[in-house]
Amino acid sequence: MLELYQFELSQYSEKVRLILDYKGLEYRKIEVTPGVGQVELLQKSGSRQVPVLKDGSTYIADSTEIAFYLDRKYPEKPILPEDPLARGQCLLIEEWADESIGLKERKAFIGALNQNQSLRTAFLPQQTPDVLKSLVGAIPGQLLDVLGTGVGFGREAVKEANKGLKQDLEALCLILEKQPYLTGNTPNLADLTVAGLSIFLKFPEGSYLDIPSSLKGKGIPGLADNSSFDTFFAWRDLLYTEYRKGSSTPTTGNSAPTTISIE
Repeated sequence: MLELYQFELSQYSEKVRLILDYKGLEYRKIEVTPGVGQVELLQKSGSRQVPVLKDGSTYIADSTEIAFYLDRKYPEKPILPEDPLARGQCLLIEEWADESIGLKERKAFIGALNQNQSLRTAFLPQQTPDVLKSLVGAIPGQLLDVLGTGVGFGREAVKEANKGLKQDLEALCLILEKQPYLTGNTPNLADLTVAGLSIFLKFPEGSYLDIPSSLKGKGIPGLADNSSFDTFFAWRDLLYTEYRKGSSTPTTGNSAPTTISIE
């Protein structure tokens, strides 16, 4: 069985999970422990970044390389169009989404966590004591902004990320008003990439991700709750309904993520 080394709350891991589900491939999720687990992953695969796919004795790192590998090895349900124009558009959108939505969304989501106490505490493990939850929630958003400035997640960086994401979502809505998928009448890698990377914009409803139920349907204020982007989120949610399997489905192997060990 295919094995996916991942973080559950990684947009790029979700991109690969959606591709695997779309193709109907069985796989097992292996949750990588940040830090030590990434060192172990480096020893196994040559990469410390998730996602990494293991197929037999072959390791493939990087979500785009995984997508290309899966289409070569398991071509029954292709995600790359044969038509040259559609293929070119698909590859352009996939690369753009990785570098635009993927990166800006991360900054915008961290900014939302900084400013939203309930969103911030909802990400703590369920077994976290109430006292600690209260302490985390009580940290002033202004302090978190200051701390984030030094690593590229300050208030201005977050503001620019939100501005760019609004333009991205407007463009996607305009495309989807005229056709069912981003490059035509059939979903492909462009659609699966954009949909998978968008989880932080607004978490999908349903049991697709192992997250607290209170977070489902929630996301970045000003984006997730903006009616101007209803077309995009309706399209994304329909794609999930049709192709994404629930996180507890047997096709993912063990329902509870596990840490990795050296073989």
